Amino acid sequence: MKDVADLIGRIFLSFIFLFEAYDSIAFFKANKQMMTEYGVTWNQDFLMYASILLLILGGVLILIGYRTSLGAICLLIYWIPLTFTLYSWWNDPEAVRRLHSLMFMKNMAIAGGLLMLYVNDSGRYSVKRIFARVYNKS
Repeated sequence: MKDVADLIGRIFLSFIFLFEAYDSIAFFKANKQMMTEYGVTWNQDFLMYASILLLILGGVLILIGYRTSLGAICLLIYWIPLTFTLYSWWNDPEAVRRLHSLMFMKNMAIAGGLLMLYVNDSGRYSVKRIFARVYNKS
């Protein structure tokens, strides 16, 4: 049961990042405009391309269960700064403070899931295990 839960958890966790990569590509200009609204004006194209790369690389590595620690680190490099930039609820007006505090806590819970994945590895159902079985037979 633990192995199945590990697989389902990896699938759910990776899809949020893969969907965000798709969204970043599909709405590239709108995301750059939002970056400007949040005061992120330094080298926006580089930051967008780097974030898309981190999202795709990390999401795919976690999904297939190969080098999940590297995938988790890639996503944490993206996720933590994004969370503190978008949801700095302690600075927000009262009208959005509650919503932003909830979003901040949700993102921190996802970061906690990434840390757990970093520590516990991919589990039984992963590409890593398939490679290990192939190499052990020969």
